[in-house]
Amino acid sequence: MEGLFGKYRVLLAPMAGVSDIAFRFLCREAGADMAFTEMVSAKGLSFANEKTRHLLVLADGERQVAVQLFGHEPAVMASQAAWIEQEMGEGLAYLDINMGCPARKIVSKGDGSALMKEPELAASIVSAVKGAVAHPVTVKFRRGWAEGDETAPVFARLMEEAGADAVTVHGRYAEQLYRGSADWGVIGRVREAVAVPVVGNGDIRCGADAVAMAAQTGCDAVMIARGAEGNPWLFSQVQAALAGAPEPAPPAVGERIAMARRHAELLTHREGRNIVRMRKHAMWYMAGLPGAAAARGRINYCTTLADFNQVFDDLLAIAQEHS
Repeated sequence: MEGLFGKYRVLLAPMAGVSDIAFRFLCREAGADMAFTEMVSAKGLSFANEKTRHLLVLADGERQVAVQLFGHEPAVMASQAAWIEQEMGEGLAYLDINMGCPARKIVSKGDGSALMKEPELAASIVSAVKGAVAHPVTVKFRRGWAEGDETAPVFARLMEEAGADAVTVHGRYAEQLYRGSADWGVIGRVREAVAVPVVGNGDIRCGADAVAMAAQTGCDAVMIARGAEGNPWLFSQVQAALAGAPEPAPPAVGERIAMARRHAELLTHREGRNIVRMRKHAMWYMAGLPGAAAARGRINYCTTLADFNQVFDDLLAIAQEHS
């Protein structure tokens, strides 16, 4: 596994409703070494749900992808991990088990970060999955469940003992959701607690952040999530900074709008009617641009590529007027 993170040091996080094949394609193109699928429900796969299986499709030019699986039943998690391995073949880089998602609809079923409250169950899931597949198995979790009660180092050791090949730590408690700042110190404490590779996650917004996280924590790789929303250029900035080179300049307005157009077109070709998924991406791409406040209301009514392009045309015209 050390070899894997020697090769894949800059990762695109698994984000529900975001890390689809269109977004992964753009982030990989911009410099992400490895990307994750959206969270995949083991229970959904067990029902042969086509909507769930669709999440496993690779993007154009994507040789491999890491798959993140969620659930709380060891046997179901193991059987579906084995199915993924068989189905995807060489397209699968490794499997990750989600023990960090704090969303209410996930934790209310005992999935995601709720497993941090059930460490023995969490360990049994890792052991079952590890015993069912030949690929590496990693675990992603948070600083702890309850604010002020840091359990990540002990939890990480349990995951390692259960067979995890690596762990990813997000520096917030589950109860925090995404409030406040991520504590990178816990990543370093987990790094000291385990022998397997550790991936750091939380609040990387520029290349300098990635360098600082690596220096402060000793993590083996960095994982980027919300910082990449509307900003796939972040990956090229991080790669440059980690290599000791100057970070590329932030994209100009024209570049941002051009990327938004590409993203919308990719969704049209690859997601069919799901072009409406572009609404949130469009909001992210145009954040802070002149005319963005007025455009947000229009974006909510866009249902076709032409609709989005008209908004982008108008934003570009406004930007040119301001310049």
